[in-house]
Amino acid sequence: MKKDLLTLLDLSSKETENILKRAAELKSGKDVSTCPLIGKSIGLMFDKTSTRTRISFQTGIYQLGAQAIYINTKDLQLGRGESIEDTAKVLARYLHGIVIRTYSQNTIEKLAGNASIPVINGLTDLHHPCQALADMLTIKEKKGRLKGVRLAYIGDGNNVVNSLLEAALLTGIDMVIACPKGYEPDKKIYEMVLSEGAKVEIKTDPGEAARDADVLYTDVWISMGQEREIERRKRIFKRYQVNRDILSLAKPDAIVMHCLPAHRGEEITDDVMDSPQSVVIDQAENRLHAQKALLEMLIK
Repeated sequence: MKKDLLTLLDLSSKETENILKRAAELKSGKDVSTCPLIGKSIGLMFDKTSTRTRISFQTGIYQLGAQAIYINTKDLQLGRGESIEDTAKVLARYLHGIVIRTYSQNTIEKLAGNASIPVINGLTDLHHPCQALADMLTIKEKKGRLKGVRLAYIGDGNNVVNSLLEAALLTGIDMVIACPKGYEPDKKIYEMVLSEGAKVEIKTDPGEAARDADVLYTDVWISMGQEREIERRKRIFKRYQVNRDILSLAKPDAIVMHCLPAHRGEEITDDVMDSPQSVVIDQAENRLHAQKALLEMLIK
């Protein structure tokens, strides 16, 4: 039976552990001569612009021996009224898997529900599971473990945070989120992972969240589709900047993470972004390795 990755909780804790272990092996150069997906074709179906998601998947697919086919949805008959259901059924006859980066979670659910091949969520407004996998790989590399690590996320409770909450449930990371009132992560996701035993909490004080953190994590204040709210969001999030003062509250060996792209001088300062404690570029690289391990697991 085919398996999708629409949210991180489509994986079990054991599957997540196996993906991270395999990603580390691939990064180390183990089995570099093998091409487990040779002869396969994987579609990259994008509604949203992308740097890391597109290039990391396209490179990873090639390194695994498969062919990546980039699909701009504006070039499909979807733009002329063909349904996502019909599109899914047809693409499944040509491809061995689909990575989709789009706006609505409902779109990806419809695609997966009608495709007989694996569908991977490359990003929606609600979830970003591939980013969370790369984040867990990065934290494990730098801290040697996941369980009990204190991750402080400071900023907007967006799709990245929703997936990090699910990652906390799967891996045992302790997560504290600092965000303004009204900008919390998805309530259903937060309450669900909390009820399942995840150690997560939400605060409004960024300093309180950062205190004794092993990891400081932030993301942009204005995501794609929120451009009309730029000035208002800048005012609301001004005190949620990750800067030297906030970093000084974390543990001396804390690492700084950002899923990129960064708006330097807004959610994070240059001196923190470029500091020895920043692992932002390692984090971006790990998208490649985590996604290769994921593709190996899902594409048959």
